[in-house]
Amino acid sequence: CEEYCDGVCLENFYADHKLVPDYCVICEPSDNVITLGHTGKVQARIKTFGISAHGSAPEKGVNAVYEMAEIIQRVENLNKTLQSTPGKGTIVLFQISSVAVSLNAVPDQCEIYLDRRLRLGETVDDVKKELDELVKGKNAKWKPGTLVMNSWTGEKLVYKPIHNPWKISMEDPLTTASIEAYEKTFGHEPKKFDFWDFGTNAVVPVSLGVKTIGFGPGEYKLAHMRDERCDPNQVVQACEFYTNLIKNLPEEKQK
Repeated sequence: CEEYCDGVCLENFYADHKLVPDYCVICEPSDNVITLGHTGKVQARIKTFGISAHGSAPEKGVNAVYEMAEIIQRVENLNKTLQSTPGKGTIVLFQISSVAVSLNAVPDQCEIYLDRRLRLGETVDDVKKELDELVKGKNAKWKPGTLVMNSWTGEKLVYKPIHNPWKISMEDPLTTASIEAYEKTFGHEPKKFDFWDFGTNAVVPVSLGVKTIGFGPGEYKLAHMRDERCDPNQVVQACEFYTNLIKNLPEEKQK
């Protein structure tokens, strides 16, 4: 359930072992480039309400799908505005469904599921205001897109997809130690740093105040594609980097 429930695996792991680490390295693909953070995310459900009526007399009801149609247009327009504004994220509709008493009846409920990505400088509060505007004047409500899943063991997983963007400072001791580890691994200073344009399991350690940074083999733009692949040499180099990083961390923090 990792794709559905970012970080819940770590949340359970920390809880089961009564553990709060001093540092965390997220090993998502970064092409072995030190990665300083990731985007935020708000997933939400919008539901519209109508009045059921027989399909032969739709004028006697209110179609919840039609009520949703204008909201969907608002979502599309909002995304166009966001993408044309520097420093803004994106919003996309992932799912749509409706409820009717039968195939011969006007739907009295319709629901969409939205995914809003936040760039640095945007906040969850900003997105809540956007969602209020999306349902304004319509017989509709929005709520967080909380997901409830079952793991392969039967464990109940509850994921609340509401996260602000995160970025570690260049002056942070973990960043400094990572740069030193990189130099020792590759024989030169990092030529660049990266920032993931997606979310990761870092949402949990970051929320706990744990120093967190990213570094991993493979190209993240290939993730989930048919030909996703990784150079084995990058895996070996990443392992060397992790080893050097652990050695470089401040002595009083090592456990």
